[in-house]
Amino acid sequence: MKKGEVTVYLSLVFILLVSFAGALLESASVQNAKNYRRADMDRAVECLFAEYQRELLEEYAIFALEASYETGSYTEQNIKERLSFYGAGQMEHKIKRIQFLTDNGCRPFYEQVSAYMRHKYGLNAMEDKLGAASVWKEQEEKAGVYEQEDKEAQNALDELLSENDSELPKEENPLEHAKQLKQTPLLSLVSPKDMHISEKSVPPEGLLERRERNKGYGDFSDVEEEEGAVSRLLLGEYLLEHFNCAADKGEKTGALDYELEYILNGQPGDRENLEKTARKLLLLRFVPNYAYIQTDSEKKAEAKAAALALCSLIALPAAAEAAAQGILLAWAFGETIIDIRALLKGSKVPLVKSKESWQLQFSSLLTLGTDTDYTEGKDSEDGLDYREYMRILLFLTDSGDTGLRTLDMIEQNLRREKGLAFFKADQCVSRMEIETSVPLRRGITYQFPTYYGYR
Repeated sequence: MKKGEVTVYLSLVFILLVSFAGALLESASVQNAKNYRRADMDRAVECLFAEYQRELLEEYAIFALEASYETGSYTEQNIKERLSFYGAGQMEHKIKRIQFLTDNGCRPFYEQVSAYMRHKYGLNAMEDKLGAASVWKEQEEKAGVYEQEDKEAQNALDELLSENDSELPKEENPLEHAKQLKQTPLLSLVSPKDMHISEKSVPPEGLLERRERNKGYGDFSDVEEEEGAVSRLLLGEYLLEHFNCAADKGEKTGALDYELEYILNGQPGDRENLEKTARKLLLLRFVPNYAYIQTDSEKKAEAKAAALALCSLIALPAAAEAAAQGILLAWAFGETIIDIRALLKGSKVPLVKSKESWQLQFSSLLTLGTDTDYTEGKDSEDGLDYREYMRILLFLTDSGDTGLRTLDMIEQNLRREKGLAFFKADQCVSRMEIETSVPLRRGITYQFPTYYGYR
């Protein structure tokens, strides 16, 4: 009987060893099955995202999955059917989170643009323009201050005249002439004689900003990149490379001729976009012009003399100081008109004015805007041209608006030039995470996530 104890003991140990080995084999088998299912899913997702929209990549260097599959109508079922086609069938898929190019203030689009431009120009691209960007912001802030100063100067003068029941003469009065100019359509003042203004337009109801957009869901903050000043500068450079503007020569075949102007303003017609761009340039250029004229003693003396002469005619010398300030503002406004006209003609205008680069003379201020005084402007070797001023305006524009309008322009152009009538930017997938559930055997169900995103 004692000898049988060893046999029983060894039998129990053997059973335990066999059970353990069987458990290991089963675990390895299940894990192997999981790995196969994961591999199937990874391959299917990679094949799915390999179906990126080819024309979008070739024309604009942007990767995106056109998820309507040329039907113009997006459904999640489209994606699930393609996964099944690529070998991820007999699995249950749930899209846990998905993001389109237009989501989150067009962040996916920005990230791709930034990555593309850094790859093209290097990691330190645009670093040298960061200092200039701070100057642009400062000028934008000053524009509002000077605009308010212009109103206050006019109000002060009007109050003095009202108190004394007087009115400045309208003849040979630069203040009156400047007032008339401001009521004149701006394009008629700043357009060069030989410039043909485009009348192209697109249907407003089809624009991304004005229609109900398809939206993704889920939080992608764990994979999104921070937007900074460099990224905004890179976006501006990208836009200048891929889109036309009013100062470009040659044939334009896009949905609009003034594409950059549309990205700035979002109006359906070229004329409206150019008008709004000219107004933004007016504010931008008025700042350095007015800042300079305040430092030019000769011009200030000339303005004071003209103001005193006007006020003497109505026997109100007390109003001369306010009138002189108004004349300086009118002079700066006139110089700005000449600047914009020079830019549209193709000339360069320095960002900061000096005595040498100042163009408008006081004697011609009274005839500005007429056929007898069509000053074309002097070119400046160290100045900025129209496109470079567009870079400044693009940087100062809200990034969410810029991205949406850029995708709008891309959408319109691909439809018009490439015949992609189905293409909609808000149906283009940038990144996605899928939760998959797959039965293995003996009631075992395996759940796992799969993430893929264009970078």
